[in-house]
Amino acid sequence: MPNRIKQEIDRLKNERGAIILAHSYQPGNIQDTADFVGDSLELSRIAAAESAEMVVFCGVKFMAETAKLLSPDSTVVLAAPDADCSLAASMSGDDLRQMKKQYPGAEAVIYVNSTVDLKSEAWSCCTSANSIEIVEAAPSDEVIFGPDRNLGTWVAENTNKKLHIWPGGCHAHSGADIRNLREKKAEWPDARVLVHPESPSTFLWEADEVLGTGGMIKYVKNSSADRFIIGTEEGMIYRLETLFPGKEFKAAGKIICSDMGYTTPEMVLKALESRGDGIEIPAELADRASAAVRRMTQTG
Repeated sequence: MPNRIKQEIDRLKNERGAIILAHSYQPGNIQDTADFVGDSLELSRIAAAESAEMVVFCGVKFMAETAKLLSPDSTVVLAAPDADCSLAASMSGDDLRQMKKQYPGAEAVIYVNSTVDLKSEAWSCCTSANSIEIVEAAPSDEVIFGPDRNLGTWVAENTNKKLHIWPGGCHAHSGADIRNLREKKAEWPDARVLVHPESPSTFLWEADEVLGTGGMIKYVKNSSADRFIIGTEEGMIYRLETLFPGKEFKAAGKIICSDMGYTTPEMVLKALESRGDGIEIPAELADRASAAVRRMTQTG
């Protein structure tokens, strides 16, 4: 990153009472620019706790919307305005309303990778880190789970509750090729294999541990192993290499989200310069969606 851009980002950030949040899948130069880097649950909690005048979110749209729900008085700007999420787009509020009619006794637990309309119909949201705990806490024996079918299947295998799972998916994780993972395991037979639960079941079967991004960081920190094969979006490799420079990491395969890669330092600077209106959420949705998100942040 040109030093001029970094200096201007720092100046405007201080001048405008802004914080920069970046997901662990973001490009390395964006992670380096951020005040906080983390997974969805961490960043949601940070957005609520900081109450900054302005939040520049480096990620995809649903993440910035979640930050706005938890920090309604902050101006929340998505650094890359066109960065969306295929998983969030795979299930709508109408889809959930239909499922609730089909399963009237079931509470809905909705992955945070979702639209505000969908969140507003949920009993609670969840992240990959606390999905099992949220499902266990739901006040019903049957639970509607969406939009991610792979995460839902993994949760169903780890709870006694009956799950009704929406068949959505993340194009990056769902498209992962198991042959790539097996090649990496052959290259590094001594490595520990950590896989995200949005991945296909074949990936989970090959893993030593199935973990969200925050869980991966904790696992590596506490592990005596020196090598790790990481089965999630490849931006996570940079995050782990930054935190644990004495250990080695290899991506499990070509798990790449183009939307996560959109953000550039120039976009972060433009967001700070513009002081635009930022994310706006209709009042009729905000209260209900906020309740579901807040329940998520208080669990796990």
